[in-house]
Amino acid sequence: MDLLNTLVDKGLRRELPTREEALAVLATSDDDLLDVVAAAGKVRRKWFGRRVKLNYLVNLKSGLCPEDCSYCSQRLGSTAGILKYTWLKPDEASQAAAAGLAGGAKRVCLVASGRGPTDRDVDRVSETIKAIKDGNDGVEVCACLGLLSDGQAERLREAGADAYNHNLNTSESTYGEITTTHTYADRVDTVNKAHAAGLSACSGLIAGMGESDEDLVDVVYALRELDPDSVPVNFLIPFEGTPLAKEWNLTPQRCLRILAMVRFVCPDVEVRIAGGREVHLRTLQPLALHLANSIFLGDYLTSEGQAGKADLEMIADAGFEVEGAGEVTLPEHRATAGGGGCGSHASAGCGSHEGGGCGSHADGGVCGTAAAEPAAPAAEPRTDLVAVRRRGAGTDLAPNA
Repeated sequence: MDLLNTLVDKGLRRELPTREEALAVLATSDDDLLDVVAAAGKVRRKWFGRRVKLNYLVNLKSGLCPEDCSYCSQRLGSTAGILKYTWLKPDEASQAAAAGLAGGAKRVCLVASGRGPTDRDVDRVSETIKAIKDGNDGVEVCACLGLLSDGQAERLREAGADAYNHNLNTSESTYGEITTTHTYADRVDTVNKAHAAGLSACSGLIAGMGESDEDLVDVVYALRELDPDSVPVNFLIPFEGTPLAKEWNLTPQRCLRILAMVRFVCPDVEVRIAGGREVHLRTLQPLALHLANSIFLGDYLTSEGQAGKADLEMIADAGFEVEGAGEVTLPEHRATAGGGGCGSHASAGCGSHEGGGCGSHADGGVCGTAAAEPAAPAAEPRTDLVAVRRRGAGTDLAPNA
């Protein structure tokens, strides 16, 4: 187990693994999976103990996006039967957030479809942030509105936003195959704008879009270079009516290997299991808590998630505990560096899928790097697990939290 011992030692020292080591994690066999989880779990516990941070999504504006992100049910040309509505009023968004906060969520993520916000949109979101914070002491608010123009990140920070999410989603070399209406560089620029404004940057990826192991390692190393505080790992939800509807490339075992690789490359960062965990991890979700220290509670932007009560029971049954409002998520060396919202970035660190706001939204054996036979895909795609959200924000039905 030389590889895993090396990765644990590096993770405890916050030292970057080599690309070959990261690729070797993805190439491990199912026979070695529990060893991989146990090793990455040591790194997770070193920096985050047994705490699990809960986050709650509020979709402020759903559908009708002019961008063509292939993975997204809200994209231009999507025929997915999702909810479509314009901006929620601040009190409506605050009421939607209240359900998640009552369920134990510590952070509210405000997401809006579209290429990026207008100045009027920033005003709307600023009012919503105030409405949520006025009624909930200690709540963190993350905005996810797409590509930012100059000065908009600063305005969100002044309005009380703690963080900003904008995912890289996939590697730079394959980005043009997924989206053509904006570039990978546009996304990097927005993450850098959030950093510069003193917001806690949140940026992650989507796995399962047909990418290679090399693509996955490329995007995670790019994230480490950008140094967000939070890295959401989304697993593609193949919505009917989108270009990637037939992409069923994930097994629960592969999802766990991806999460383990992210943890080894970004050891001291909030790794969040985001969209698609119920669809692809399924009954192995509790094992993923040994790798990630953060999840979304309840439903996602346009899809239904596991019941909030089931999430809480899963956390408790797996021997973990919900992170309290008064606890600091990030390790001290990150939380005290700079003045960023919920813990500014440090020098060596490394954050729902669907394209909310133009992309919100993730064998050679253990001791070697040689490739072996790939894991067999699931016998049949679990299309029955993809359910369009019909409750919560934008409806008259109570949200799932």
